[in-house]
Amino acid sequence: MREMLNYLSTALPGETGAGARMLALQCALRMNDSAQVRLPYGVLRSLRLESAADVWRELDETGLLRTCPSDPRVMAVQVLDAGLLTQHPARPDRLRAADWALRGACSARTSTPLLQLAALSFVVRTALGSDYGVAEMDHVARECGVLAAALPPLLEQLVTAGVLTTWQAAPETGLDTTEVSWRLGPKGLYPRSAVKDGS
Repeated sequence: MREMLNYLSTALPGETGAGARMLALQCALRMNDSAQVRLPYGVLRSLRLESAADVWRELDETGLLRTCPSDPRVMAVQVLDAGLLTQHPARPDRLRAADWALRGACSARTSTPLLQLAALSFVVRTALGSDYGVAEMDHVARECGVLAAALPPLLEQLVTAGVLTTWQAAPETGLDTTEVSWRLGPKGLYPRSAVKDGS
């Protein structure tokens, strides 16, 4: 999951919205060996994106994938990014990771795709068996498609939602980057080995 979020942070244009990023993540994790995805509309409803024609259009314009609507219950998608298939070939554990991400997005009480994406990004960067994590703010911001300056308000919203209990930003010694550290809250989705290692 962490590798996939990182890959998408560079494959997608910086201005790509959080809803499109959440859909790209689901498609990347669910694609088969032919880089095709059949995404049930129930997934879109769970992500609160059931009427997301503009989000699909945004993804189509990135060149990462092409939608082929053909079934009233399923969105057919062809992933066009060759690097995604060669560097991250389809594997059964990716489906588990996609389901985990979907459950996390629904259960973390995050009301928007941006908060859902931010919650996933922080959770997969949390040490296994721990509630503590640390990362460079620039990396997390890029995964979420926002500027690093937008992360503090996002972190506060995650604290309010109970996904995180605390967070703190500190400049790294001798570098121009800033690290952010956090503790997962009682309503956060905790990382699992299969999810962190499986993608």
